[in-house]
Parts: sequence; C-alpha cells; structure tokens
Amino acid sequence: MALVGVVIGSKRDTELIQPALDTLKELGVEYEFSVIWAHRNPDRAREYGLEAERKGLKVVIAGAGYAAHLPGVMASWTTLPVIGVPLPTSDLKGVDALLSIAQMPGGVPVACTGIGASGAKNAALLAAQILGLEHREIKEAFRRHKQELAKG
Repeated sequence: MALVGVVIGSKRDTELIQPALDTLKELGVEYEFSVIWAHRNPDRAREYGLEAERKGLKVVIAGAGYAAHLPGVMASWTTLPVIGVPLPTSDLKGVDALLSIAQMPGGVPVACTGIGASGAKNAALLAAQILGLEHREIKEAFRRHKQELAKG
C-alpha cells in the first residue's frame, strides 16, 4: 500500500520530480504518483486531498513551479503532512515557487525543500524520516542511506 502520495501539476514536471520517486524507491517506500493541476482541475485536487488519508497515505509530496499553488491546495484539503518542492519551471528558475511555498498563510503548514532535483530528493528523505517514526524498515533504510553518505 502506498504511504506517500507524490503529486505534480503537469506531466512536463515528471523529470523534475523524478529524484523524489527514485529516492523513495531506493528506500523501499511505496508511493503513488499523480498529475493534478490545482488551477485547471481544482475539483480533482480537492478530491485527492480529502481522500489521501482514507487511502492510507501518510505524507504528500507536492511539486510545483511558478506560483506553486499545488502544495498549499493539498494542505488545505488534508491533515497529512505536505512537503512542497519548488520546481524551476519559470524564468525565475524556481525562486518564485520557493517563495510561494515557503509563505503559506498561518494554519496551512507546508514543509518546503530546496529548488529542483536536490529539493525533490530531500522531500523523499523527509517523507522517509516522518514514516520512520512508525515504520522500522523505513527508519533502517534511512539510517543506511545516512551511513552511505558519511562514507563520501
């Protein structure tokens, strides 16, 4: 069963969020992947947010560029932790998305990673850390990952 929902706003963003998918797979974290454009299909975004917990998800990773509304929209419809990944899709190379995600209004928390590939990877690692609180095998996979990093 998927524990993490990974959502992006456009199929064109798949390559940008791929490091998150690869990292989740490497850590043995089951995930589901969806393309949900918050502006063009707000009903689907609402439905996804409302159903995420019922489906067994524990964390949502939402990647978005430009105004980056998707992470905040997801957070508005679920009580699950949401991790926003700013994607470098605009002329501002993701700085606009970073500011949008980092400046959520009070009461709508969204964790925010760095821009692009490293941010996507860190989102997956943060999701694994959260899941590791309840899932020993994920905690151990994360621990092994950290040990590999330490080797240089």
